[in-house]
Amino acid sequence: MEDIEDTPAAEPLTAVSADELLPPAEATPEPSPLAETQIKAVLEAIIYITEEPLTKAQIASALGQPPEMIEKLLAELGAEYEKPEHGLTVREVAGGYKMATKAEHHEAVRAFVKSLKPPLKLSLAALETLAVIAYKQPVTTPEVMEIRGVQGAGVMKTLLERKLIAAAGRKNVIGKPVLYKTTKEFLIQFGLKDVSELPSLKEFEEIRRMSIPDVEPEAAALPPPPGPGAEPDGEA
Repeated sequence: MEDIEDTPAAEPLTAVSADELLPPAEATPEPSPLAETQIKAVLEAIIYITEEPLTKAQIASALGQPPEMIEKLLAELGAEYEKPEHGLTVREVAGGYKMATKAEHHEAVRAFVKSLKPPLKLSLAALETLAVIAYKQPVTTPEVMEIRGVQGAGVMKTLLERKLIAAAGRKNVIGKPVLYKTTKEFLIQFGLKDVSELPSLKEFEEIRRMSIPDVEPEAAALPPPPGPGAEPDGEA
């Protein structure tokens, strides 16, 4: 009987998936976003140059970045500016963000600005009226006049023109007088996040004092008081 040559045993087949039989797909490159440091720099610049407070949604939309990143970078900017070597701060004002001077430097900055040129100021009558509206809002013109004890139609007109107050509907009483409230512009001008940050009466008295121009000694004599119902001086 002839010898039969030994033949090697066949190797077992390995299971191969269909994905392995297909050519590898080319990876789609992800768009390269701006580095966070560059986004933060742009964010700092736009907060600095804009007069109106910017909301997180506005910033995210303008920069094409997710709101979560903008919120994170705003927090980082705020922390950086809180360091004592910075005279500015990033604050949340009227629902948005803007750059402002720090409270501890207000007196020095105010003195410097005052030395340059006299600022536009509200008269005492206008400031008192604005205070009544801010603390009692919404309030009608007759109610403001009753609290102040004088007529104030002219002052109300001035505050409306400066967009510090606005109509807020009508009171449901006889005659349906217009109700007034403070505006976003009021919050911006006084650097408030909302009306809950209104100053105490002591702080308000300091603001009132700063709003009155200095009077020279030789001009200190005051004219006779106005008659009943007369309005104090108008705008300074």
